[in-house]
Amino acid sequence: MDTPAFEHLLITCDGRRATLTLNRPDSLNSLTNEVMAEIVAAADWFDHQPDLRVVVVDGAGRAFCAGFNVNEFRDDMPQSPAGGRIPADTGRLMADALERTTPVLIARLHGHVVGGGLVLAAACDLRVAADDSNFFIPEVDLGIPLAWGGIPRLVREIGPALTKELVMTCRPFDAAEAKAAGFVNRVVPAAELDAAVDYLAEEVASRPRLAVLATKAHVNAVTSQMVGTGRAWSDGDGLGAALRDPEARAAQAAYLGKIQGAKRS
Repeated sequence: MDTPAFEHLLITCDGRRATLTLNRPDSLNSLTNEVMAEIVAAADWFDHQPDLRVVVVDGAGRAFCAGFNVNEFRDDMPQSPAGGRIPADTGRLMADALERTTPVLIARLHGHVVGGGLVLAAACDLRVAADDSNFFIPEVDLGIPLAWGGIPRLVREIGPALTKELVMTCRPFDAAEAKAAGFVNRVVPAAELDAAVDYLAEEVASRPRLAVLATKAHVNAVTSQMVGTGRAWSDGDGLGAALRDPEARAAQAAYLGKIQGAKRS
């Protein structure tokens, strides 16, 4: 099957291993409804590759992903091209599609890993981070809840207390703290990131496919009973309600104004 072409993603596949690259470097690979719909389609394509074992998920340029494009925050967001129940539901569809895809997903993290980008990383199975990576969940500062199944995925990876702290305070954290919390598997110098990701990908891909993919499916079945990502079905409703809340709208305006001011300076 020919490798698919997308407007915002780059896909490669050699049979056993593949890459999914967010290819919007000028926006730090920020997520839009269109980008997330393409990720859903790419995940479906990966599921139909008969010998595929590992997919590396990364971002072009100087960041992994800067999260949802804040310029699209409004209560009349366009309908999801991924067929979401409501427009704000696309991110959940993206995270769910990645998490249930058959191959093992390895997130290659560098630069900014922000908000929805952190949820994208959490939907992957393994994560390798450059030591200069920085993590940040700004949703509450924007007056909105962390959606897209981000809460159960973070609880699963780092526990409830730290999830509450990082989401409620919007405190940035670095790769070393992400490793200590159990969110990333390995932290390496930025110059060694490609080699470390390649090594881990080959370590997984070189093992018998059936046993490796059964292990992923088994672990996911266990954790689904622990945290219940399916409960995130209504996350889009909470996001939509926040977009209409007066206090939340004021917070969004202030946050976006701060970003624009920083760009001008």
